Formats: sequence, C-alpha cells, structure tokens
Amino acid sequence: MEYRYALRMLGVEIDGPCQMFGDNNSVILNTTLPSSQLKKKHNSVAYHAVQEAIAGNIVKFNHIRSEENYADVMTKPLPAMTFHRLIRTLLFARTGTPSQG
Repeated sequence: MEYRYALRMLGVEIDGPCQMFGDNNSVILNTTLPSSQLKKKHNSVAYHAVQEAIAGNIVKFNHIRSEENYADVMTKPLPAMTFHRLIRTLLFARTGTPSQG
C-alpha cells in the first residue's frame, strides 16, 4: 500500500486495485470479510488498515498456492523440487536483450 501511495505522489496514474497474494486461507478470509474479528491484539493496526483498503477497493487480496509463492523461498522449508523451481526463475530470469559489447 505504501508503494501505491509513493507512486501516486510521483504522479504515476494507478488503474484499479493493487494485488496482494497470500497462501493462508484464514488470513484471506479474515481480511476480506467485514464481519470477521481479530484474535491477536498486536496485529490490530495493520489488520484494520488492510481491511479498510480492501473495502475501499484500493487492494485486492488473492490466494496463491504455496508451490507458486516466491516469498516461501525465504520463509519456509520447501521440498527440494519446489525450492529449485522457484529459485531458478528468480536467479536465472532473462530480461531484455543481451548486450553486445
């Protein structure tokens, strides 16, 4: 949400809501349902900010399978095949054209 605000302050036009992805269904349900209640008090400020952003159509929270979640490479122990598939696309991605020098 901070990046969206920073881009808007720089004059970049933003079309539609920003996409957030998570692999925890209970978190997605808690943030997208207005009737849900927070169980942990220390999360209340961020929780309400996200709920407000979703209600205001600023952010859209989507589910992503753990096998496709690049953030899991650094946060969870993954099976070797999943880890190598995710890290390979991050480390060895080809962008642009090769330089001729």
